[in-house]
Amino acid sequence: MNDNWTNRWNDRYSTEEFAYGKQPNNYLKEQLEKLPTGKILFPAEGEGRNAVYAACRGWTAFAFDISGAGRNKAMRLAQTNNVTINYQVGELQELNYQPGQFDAIALIYAHFPAAIKSSIHKALDKYLRKDGIIIFEAFSKKHIDYIARNEKVGGPKDVDSLFSIEELKTDFANYDFLEIAEMEIELNEGQFHNGTGSVIRFVARKR
Repeated sequence: MNDNWTNRWNDRYSTEEFAYGKQPNNYLKEQLEKLPTGKILFPAEGEGRNAVYAACRGWTAFAFDISGAGRNKAMRLAQTNNVTINYQVGELQELNYQPGQFDAIALIYAHFPAAIKSSIHKALDKYLRKDGIIIFEAFSKKHIDYIARNEKVGGPKDVDSLFSIEELKTDFANYDFLEIAEMEIELNEGQFHNGTGSVIRFVARKR
């Protein structure tokens, strides 16, 4: 990951305000309520809103991001909510997660650079136990048209960093998709996710 990418996210997370708010993502919240608690990993977790929510629900929450500024705010949010989260700063290949360590992985707007996004998905697989669950929400390729109409909705501005159902099914080929859909939703998450957007949501179980 280059310095420009890291600096971009450190800049975004360096303000007092939480860029995407302090409340959890709605889809994540819905799905966690259906699952027994266990160990969950949040890649690209930013300022910690989702990991902190999971910890409040009784999960053992792990997270990573390239942004030290994001981690600082996540740890403050955890302290405010009287929970602990295990949050590391770095890229996945540098971290010390163990094969089969997690019962669930939540990819919530984890938009990695286009050149590496599929390889990260495939690398994450080994850290999820058999029958473990992936929860996913991120912008679809159609979202590029929504950004053109309203930049406040947020999301990557290059279509290759966005997702299609086909590529996600390829990335997670050894999973049974319990549900998967591309849909239009209304976002109201902090300063940078506001308005109508196109997303893909899925829940999948590792075979």
